[in-house]
Amino acid sequence: MYVIADSSSTRTEWVLVDQNVVVSQATTQGLNPYFLSRREISHCIRLELPDEFFRRRWDKIYFYGAGCATKEKNKVMELSLVAQFRTPVEIHSDLLGAARGLFVREKGLACIMGTGSNSCTYDGEKITRNIRSGGFILGDEGSGSYIGKVFLSDCLKGLAPEQLTYDFFKEYEVTPDELMDEVYSTPTANRTLARIAVFLMKNQDNEYVQEIVKTGFRSFFERTILQYHGYESLPLGFVGRTAENYHQLLKEVAEEFKLKISKISNHSIPGLVEFHSSFN
Repeated sequence: MYVIADSSSTRTEWVLVDQNVVVSQATTQGLNPYFLSRREISHCIRLELPDEFFRRRWDKIYFYGAGCATKEKNKVMELSLVAQFRTPVEIHSDLLGAARGLFVREKGLACIMGTGSNSCTYDGEKITRNIRSGGFILGDEGSGSYIGKVFLSDCLKGLAPEQLTYDFFKEYEVTPDELMDEVYSTPTANRTLARIAVFLMKNQDNEYVQEIVKTGFRSFFERTILQYHGYESLPLGFVGRTAENYHQLLKEVAEEFKLKISKISNHSIPGLVEFHSSFN
């Protein structure tokens, strides 16, 4: 038996796999080593995972996570996981998880479009090229945090529709000053901004919402997808809540660039189970 975990900055999906069949699954908060210390990661794992994940020593833990892209951050995650599970661990980036989840052992151009955004070309086993995301301050075009940032800025400047602005602050029971404080004073501002995008998802019929979402997607295609040599010839896939929630708008933008999306999924786990089943 082995464990697979796929973690964004917002949530982590866990599955126990026995003879290549998922026998248990659970969800915890996102475990990003850029935002959480080793102690905080261990605390979340122990408190939020069901007891069955700790009842025995598994053969291996395969962890795919946001923020797991450097040796230093991977070591933080590895030490936290080993301390809790006493089991050998493999740490990989969430981007490799997305690629394997979307295309398993086939080539493709894999994109994450969730709280953040990222992309890579994939040869059926490993990442061959990555245009850097830049994170929610310098990049993450089209993501939930990006869309939320644009909308919040428009609200503060009086550029968003008046009724939509009123409905947002009423539903979230928060003042503009409180939101500003949360964005600038907490380490998880990207999550705050992504939650705003969930509100917008419920208002997709609004022309203003459609336009800021499509503008974000266009920026992602222009600044990221078009930078890959031979992008036109590769299957194009997206994984993440933002891609799933706004799938129709995402497809429309892809068509503007004469591209067709082969797969949109909210989860990488099914493909990751299939990928690892060929080795276990």
